[in-house]
Amino acid sequence: MKAPRPEIRAVLYDFGGVFTASPFAAVERAGAEQGLAPGQMSEIVFGPFDEDTDHAWHRLERGEIAIGEARDAIIELGRAKGAKSDPFALLARMGKDGGIRNEVVERALAIQQAGFRTAVVTNNIAEIRDRWKAMLPHAEIFEVIVDSSEIGVRKPSAAIYETALRELGGIPPEQAIFFDDHPQNVRGAEALGIQGVLVENDFSPTLALLDALAQRGPARS
Repeated sequence: MKAPRPEIRAVLYDFGGVFTASPFAAVERAGAEQGLAPGQMSEIVFGPFDEDTDHAWHRLERGEIAIGEARDAIIELGRAKGAKSDPFALLARMGKDGGIRNEVVERALAIQQAGFRTAVVTNNIAEIRDRWKAMLPHAEIFEVIVDSSEIGVRKPSAAIYETALRELGGIPPEQAIFFDDHPQNVRGAEALGIQGVLVENDFSPTLALLDALAQRGPARS
């Protein structure tokens, strides 16, 4: 994992897969149990990640349809492919992985206290917005919350990262670092010049990188 750039002033985070276990891992395990090929269940439930489409999950995260409509469409899509794909039954498996990663919360608090500008950039669902906020001290960690279901744009679109940087006061992309659990989202940030960090199931390298940032402190503008 690359060291943080010396000019970093802002730290951006995904929520699921950074502060919790990755939803993609939970869905992939369910697909494997049903005999699906790697990536197939994620494609059914979440749609493609290299583009924004009219897949029901994409529309849900953009705030265009309600949660029930998206769920029905994804279950039907799975049924057509011979899979049980209720997205919320699958995501409930995440709880088995321990819920909130308290170690990441502790580091994120240290990052805030060190003086970095901070934001969460999340592909989210309007109906569960309050639920995830209640899982951690979000007001103490994030100055800015950029929620796809509120602004109608989702990762990996450049516009969602640009929104975060703008709401942080116009931070240049090269002065920001972004943590996410999906490679396409990381690449979307990197395409703008943001330093991207892929958070994996073994998130100890992420903890070490956050420690290094907090100890060094932000670059001066």
